[in-house]
Amino acid sequence: MDIPALSMALAQNRLLNDVGVAVLSKSLDNMENAGEMITEGLDAVSELSVNPNIGANIDLRI
Repeated sequence: MDIPALSMALAQNRLLNDVGVAVLSKSLDNMENAGEMITEGLDAVSELSVNPNIGANIDLRI
């Protein structure tokens, strides 16, 4: 294999590796966001299960 072809193959390999890392990084960010949303939802549900009457009644005086 000649030097220019080897250089192009190495550059292509490096590019594919960089793209793979970028895609995995984006996927990790998306999974972290999804995990945060799930924990926030569980916090809201657990608050209602501990205090089921919160928000059920409104006291009004005129």
